[in-house]
Amino acid sequence: MNAAQHTHLAPVALVTGASRGLGLALAHALAGEGWQLVITARGAAELAEAETALAAVTKVVALPGSIVDDDHRAHLAEAAEGLGGASLLVNNAGSLNGAVTPGTEPLPRLADFPLPDLLELFEVNALAPIALTQLVLPQVRAHSGAVLNISSDTAVEAYPGWGGYGASKAALDLATAVLAREEPQVRVWAVDPGNMRTRMLQEASPGEDISGEPLPEEVAPVLIGLLRDRAPSGRYRAEDLAAAPVADRGGR
Repeated sequence: MNAAQHTHLAPVALVTGASRGLGLALAHALAGEGWQLVITARGAAELAEAETALAAVTKVVALPGSIVDDDHRAHLAEAAEGLGGASLLVNNAGSLNGAVTPGTEPLPRLADFPLPDLLELFEVNALAPIALTQLVLPQVRAHSGAVLNISSDTAVEAYPGWGGYGASKAALDLATAVLAREEPQVRVWAVDPGNMRTRMLQEASPGEDISGEPLPEEVAPVLIGLLRDRAPSGRYRAEDLAAAPVADRGGR
């Protein structure tokens, strides 16, 4: 199916951090399922490449920018509304360590984490996704849709050096759980995708061989299965979903 074959009835997904890694893999998986897309990322050149590839399959609106910017978030919500309203919001964009130089080894201990950088980390990984959800939630409600927040095992496990990142993801996890209770008509998921062969993981582990980790393109279909199975709100691990999809567990 090409973009010209899409109509206003095709569902709309807004995906952040969609220029590479898991975000791009999710965008391609959704496009393959017939979804229209609004995608965003900070890198304009990489986002343009993603737009070109996705536009051969579906209707796509690409808006480069930072999700911590109020105006940019408003533009994303407006773009989704213009396509018919988002049925799915994917909060995937994130920062590993704020403004700390990528590739720093080890990652800063909490005792040494510069507070301005820690604040930026929370702004990107927790506050901005909450703020974007506030804007897009009326659209998602109207479609009885879903919000997918990308989490991490660092949100629930204590790894030295990962305190800043893990704490920001834990904040997002709790916000996910509360939103699910407050919005029972919307499915709200936090998903730990596990380690993947991405630039982000390599930056966190300079010099380490990550070639044995799965590619994002292998993980994305597992997450899309939550949509297909209409999985109940909750926190999931991609590893568990791959082993036993929600539909096989008797989920509602």
